[in-house]
Amino acid sequence: MRLRKQELGDRNLVGSRVELVRKQKGMKQKELLAQLQVNGVDMNASGLSKLEGQIRFVTDVELVALADILEVSVDYLLGREK
Repeated sequence: MRLRKQELGDRNLVGSRVELVRKQKGMKQKELLAQLQVNGVDMNASGLSKLEGQIRFVTDVELVALADILEVSVDYLLGREK
């Protein structure tokens, strides 16, 4: 497991929760990327890493797809529910 080299950014609210849920489910980034592509979201490994590191913005389409894939609500990813 690699450790993040950069500090967390402030470009999105969901990155840390995406990473947390992904790891809780035992899902690797490659698996999440494959699921995103199946759901019509074209993202590469660098983009997902930056999303999780909160150093890139997240589109509404990506947000909905991530919530569906990770089986959590959009509100959970946004930190609006626990």
